[in-house]
Amino acid sequence: MSRYVAAGLSFLLAVLWFDLMFDVQVRGHEGELLPPEVLASISGYYGRVTTGARPMNFLVSTVMILTILAICLQIRERRTRWWVGWGSLAVLCTGVTLALTRTVPNAVRLGGAADSLAVQSELARAIYGDHVYAFARSVALLALQLCAESRFLQRRPAGQPVVELSGIEPPTS
Repeated sequence: MSRYVAAGLSFLLAVLWFDLMFDVQVRGHEGELLPPEVLASISGYYGRVTTGARPMNFLVSTVMILTILAICLQIRERRTRWWVGWGSLAVLCTGVTLALTRTVPNAVRLGGAADSLAVQSELARAIYGDHVYAFARSVALLALQLCAESRFLQRRPAGQPVVELSGIEPPTS
């Protein structure tokens, strides 16, 4: 099941990468207001991906839900250490909650470009911060899930050695 979790996290990382390509424009600008051309670029992007792309805009939230379900199945099947599944679930659910309650509403609002430049600047900076955090969190989760596929983190039946020495003959004297 870790492969499905890794696939979902990889998709979400790709989406975050595209978002960050626009979000990064907020860097390097001092003061309260971002330049109008920066706001136009970022708000135009979010206008397209949050409302203009219906019904495709629901794909990201669908992948989030499917990834959560894959982690739940991973926990149920007990193929990895307990803390891999439960830790992944806690971190992912925290991120999904943040995305659905703050980041996406901010992106929809910024995409509408109806607010003052000060409010749009604040929204753009908040979205950028959320996405940087989400990217770091997703990379960490992906690394954990890839490690979970390794023999090191897989659950072993009681009494099974950590390292299998099959095929190795003991030295004879």
